[in-house]
Amino acid sequence: MKLSIIASGMVTAIGLNAPASCAAIRCGINNFQETRFMDKGGEWIMGSEVPLEQPWRGRTKLVKLVTPAIRECLDAAGNIKTETIPLLLCVAEKERPGRLEGLDDQLMQEVQAELGISFHEGSATISNGRVGGVVAMKQALELINRGNVPYCIIAGVDSFLIGGTLSAYEERERVLTSRNSNGFIPGEAGAAVLLGPGRQTERAGMSVLGIGFGREEATVESEKPLRADGLVQAIRESMSSAGVKMVELDYRITDIGGEQYYFKETTLAMSRILRDFKEDFDFWHPADCIGEVGAAMVPSALGIAISAARKGYALGDKVLCHFANDSGERAAMILTS
Repeated sequence: MKLSIIASGMVTAIGLNAPASCAAIRCGINNFQETRFMDKGGEWIMGSEVPLEQPWRGRTKLVKLVTPAIRECLDAAGNIKTETIPLLLCVAEKERPGRLEGLDDQLMQEVQAELGISFHEGSATISNGRVGGVVAMKQALELINRGNVPYCIIAGVDSFLIGGTLSAYEERERVLTSRNSNGFIPGEAGAAVLLGPGRQTERAGMSVLGIGFGREEATVESEKPLRADGLVQAIRESMSSAGVKMVELDYRITDIGGEQYYFKETTLAMSRILRDFKEDFDFWHPADCIGEVGAAMVPSALGIAISAARKGYALGDKVLCHFANDSGERAAMILTS
């Protein structure tokens, strides 16, 4: 059974809703500015901070980031009782340095309180970082296949602009600083997508054809030789599920930021899978505009895909999306318009 992606919502450093964020990303606009955090070289760390009304911190800030994105999706759902819609809320992985307390057991309640509503009892918090949205997609498919929910919302919220997080990643030479050019720009965002059953042609921006997962042993901080086994496994599984070949896909959207490791990984994966001549196989990496947004990346990427399909600037009908966690989890999805 196919899943339809009907609507999206986004709160990013370059737009406080999905249309604004997607338009800025299409134009290649970013909002990278000096943060209040200083690196070991005495320079301010560049980041991608959302311009909220107040300088909220902690879980309150995450609530303020994600609830407007969820509201965008609820508006698209129409007059449906929210108690019938499961919310799958994606947050940072449990091993993330500087991870906020209460993400697993309190954030969901705080989001519902901020919205003033209750979601379906099948709602859950998914702590899988950048691949969490694909894990949520698999759960959403199961929930909708049971036939007892009309829609499902996948939301993701994350922030790397936390002192403990930046300090740990700087120590590992992972974040972009005055002393390290091979690093990512920390960001924050909230994003959500509304999913429905089947291919709702009159409403859907995209449909999900296939999902795949893999595990990479040669992780970004490992000294093992990289062969991209995990990403190859995830992409092949998604293609098998979708019943398509790589040569049939038109472009890619990924979570790659500024680290060379992930560019090398995707290049290796393509060289192992793509056996037919393909003149163009462009890939979009929205982190160039919104920074590293962790668990918010999958719903952000899906929002970009449906915007591109609806507004006619997509590079074709079929898109491959793939994502990677630092700990080795890999996930891929194939969408069609």
